[in-house]
Amino acid sequence: MGLVERIKLLCDEKKTNFAEVERNIGISNGQIRRWNTSTPGTDKLEMVADYFDVSVDYLLGRTDKKRYYDLTEKDERDIERDLERILNSAESELGLASFDGRVLDEMDQEDRELYITSLRNALRLHKRLAKKKFTPKKY
Repeated sequence: MGLVERIKLLCDEKKTNFAEVERNIGISNGQIRRWNTSTPGTDKLEMVADYFDVSVDYLLGRTDKKRYYDLTEKDERDIERDLERILNSAESELGLASFDGRVLDEMDQEDRELYITSLRNALRLHKRLAKKKFTPKKY
């Protein structure tokens, strides 16, 4: 998939079109379509990438990750492993985990699932924020 096709896909996701993108980032009308036959400058690529909140590498087709801080499959496995460790330690160490004033062992199934989902979401958010903060932005 080429550059223009990726931008078109992003436009479709954002329910916009080339003309509106060009107006919003301040490039000339029809410029994006001309990138089928010419090479855009890095400044223009960066403006388009910033507009869609994606990396320049994604626009150029070098990666399928839209953002450098998106979670990978390995990150997801690590999160599940950490979640399992937290739950095991919470259950084994005197039931220290609590939700709505009840320890993990006393929760009904629905509350237990809410608690686990909350922990998983917190771990995912933490991982993304850490990647944003500590991963060098090479794009």
